[in-house]
Amino acid sequence: MSFYTPEEILTIASRTGRKKVKLPFPRMIVLGFLAGAYISFGFLLYVRVTASTPEHIWGTLSSFIGAAVFPLGLIFVLIAGGELLTGNMMALTTARLNKKIRTRDIVKNWSVITMGNFIGAIFIAYLFGHYLGLTETGDYLIRTINIAGEKVMEPTVKAFVSGIGANWLVCLAVWLAYAAKDVAGKILGIWFPIMAFVAIGFQHVVANMFIIPAAIFAGYFTWFDYLHNFIVVFSGNLVGGAIFVGGFYWVAYGETNPP
Repeated sequence: MSFYTPEEILTIASRTGRKKVKLPFPRMIVLGFLAGAYISFGFLLYVRVTASTPEHIWGTLSSFIGAAVFPLGLIFVLIAGGELLTGNMMALTTARLNKKIRTRDIVKNWSVITMGNFIGAIFIAYLFGHYLGLTETGDYLIRTINIAGEKVMEPTVKAFVSGIGANWLVCLAVWLAYAAKDVAGKILGIWFPIMAFVAIGFQHVVANMFIIPAAIFAGYFTWFDYLHNFIVVFSGNLVGGAIFVGGFYWVAYGETNPP
């Protein structure tokens, strides 16, 4: 199985960042919507699987099974097509550090993609979680509330640090997907880091766009709780993706092999 070297991956990431900021608004918002929906499908699958495999019987195996199916969302995003805020935090940073795009390009892209991701996640949370009741009946409701509660109740600094860990791993998944030259390699590259971040329990801003509103639609927590969580986790994700992946790899390889 062949793959690109880290130096080549940096070039791919930078070029991808340049392409992303040039997308027309309609395409950007549609692809953002799809990415938010895809990540939400992964989280919905996680809820349905883990709620039916209670931890008092299955132990930590329940969390592992849930983490094993969650990567479905990012696989859809990177192979079927989608624009995910957290991955763009890394790709656009490498392009900016290589002076291929402007800061205002980043602000515009992240703003539009955030909106698209949120609309997609809310759509899945309301239509399938609330209307169909997939997150509002029996053990599935309990699981949804418990997951959302853990996220909104986590202290601010810990949620921020958790956000760093989440997007460090998510952007490594994107980085490894860029490295692979075939679909099978991309799926393997995506699966392991995403499985790890979910099993560990890190906070991801787009995943939270689904699970916390799903609990709100069921009558638990408030939109203010969600807003605080969004700001903190967004900030942590930004550090994890832009600095720990995009920034560090640019420092390691950007000067010697500029794209």
